[in-house]
Amino acid sequence: MQSVQQSLAFLASLAESGPVATLAAAFQAAGKELALVGGPVRDAFLGRPITDLDFTTDARPDEILELVTPISQAQWDVGRAFGTIAARIDGENVEITTYRSDSYDGESRKPAVEFGDTLEGDLLRRDFTVNAMALRLPQLVLVDPSHGMDDLIAGVLRTPGAPEISFGDDPLRMLRAIRFTAQLGFTVDVDTAIAISEMKESIGIVSIERVNDELSKLLKTDAPRRGVELLVESGLADIVLPEVPALQLERDEHHHHKDVYEHSLTVLDQAIDLEKSRAAAGIASPDLVLRLAALLHDIGKPSTKRNEPGGQVTFHHHDVVGAKLAKKRLRALRFDNDTIAAVSRLIELHLRFFGYTDGAWTDSAVRRYVRDAGDQLERLHILTRADVTTRNRRKADQLSFAYDDLEERIAVLEKEEELAAVRPDLDGEQIMAILGIKPSREVGQAYAYLLEVRLDEGPLSEEEATARLLSWWRSRTD
Repeated sequence: MQSVQQSLAFLASLAESGPVATLAAAFQAAGKELALVGGPVRDAFLGRPITDLDFTTDARPDEILELVTPISQAQWDVGRAFGTIAARIDGENVEITTYRSDSYDGESRKPAVEFGDTLEGDLLRRDFTVNAMALRLPQLVLVDPSHGMDDLIAGVLRTPGAPEISFGDDPLRMLRAIRFTAQLGFTVDVDTAIAISEMKESIGIVSIERVNDELSKLLKTDAPRRGVELLVESGLADIVLPEVPALQLERDEHHHHKDVYEHSLTVLDQAIDLEKSRAAAGIASPDLVLRLAALLHDIGKPSTKRNEPGGQVTFHHHDVVGAKLAKKRLRALRFDNDTIAAVSRLIELHLRFFGYTDGAWTDSAVRRYVRDAGDQLERLHILTRADVTTRNRRKADQLSFAYDDLEERIAVLEKEEELAAVRPDLDGEQIMAILGIKPSREVGQAYAYLLEVRLDEGPLSEEEATARLLSWWRSRTD
């Protein structure tokens, strides 16, 4: 955190910048209040980059629109019913919201909106004290009615009023508290943490889309582990992501196994480190698909756990079961189809590599590994490497060297055979011409046969592929 003087100087320079100064002058000329509020003010004091320009005002939505239209290149209605108008001013996107006092009625999934009349009143209804600071414009007066600066210095998340009232107004704030522990590195004060645990069931009235958004933001922070831990400790995960706390498998004195929950968190940490280091390979950071797969990759273990004679514990087929469970949970959380398909595929394949150390794979096995991973291959590389959490340095090195070898073999075959685009040596049109058949199920069967040959043996000439196809066709009709 930088000094208060440095932060105020930064905010003053920001207020003199194009979009802020333009906006402030327009509202002052109209006799309307305007203040930079929330995240931008907080982040200025933390020395974090400011990515959003959020303002609050006593002007009503129609008045906001009237004031920004002459000074902006574009305007759009983010949520007029909620008092928010957005605009593009001097090349920057800004959001201006009318002073508000809104809450849930305990039954509806949408908050009831009431507009307020004072900046102090608007700030006191916000989620946390560190987000309840504002800079009046153009006067450059810091307004901090709930002593957010003290909590900012202490690194504490606290609600401006009683947490029971704040979370009753909007239960999503409980998830926001958890996200901010990861995003800002703060801790939740005791009373606020107790209120989250006691009121966790009320998250059920919040729309799934808003819950999805907060979970996604949490996982995309630089270090989401502490937030995930608090999600589980508070009991909120039991409601929104129950497969994660279920990873805390019961132990007994006879059957020993590593802690699957702690293992999963470590895999998440390691996947994030690899994600960042391998960014040049086409993985953008933060990568939500990869992080979801890392966190959920072992969720099939609780339902497949078996205590075997001799104290051994097995989790047979937990990869397949976990993929199905992930698909079901992500659908319930309203993730998009591409994300659901990618995460479930990664979970289904995450154990495939471990057979590589039992004996050298044939080129055919390597081709199938690439074919099955498809466009998730780079993510599968990362997830598989991250899944090694053993403290046995010799074993860890052995697995790392083995995966290095696998990646090298993939690279060689890719160069030789265009592995990423493996297809049969004859296409559908050629198959129909050679066999003298029309579009039918037999064409698909022939295509599948030739693909298997391609994976087993590598590229064939058109002449050889034709001979194989005709031989296969005759064997079917004999």
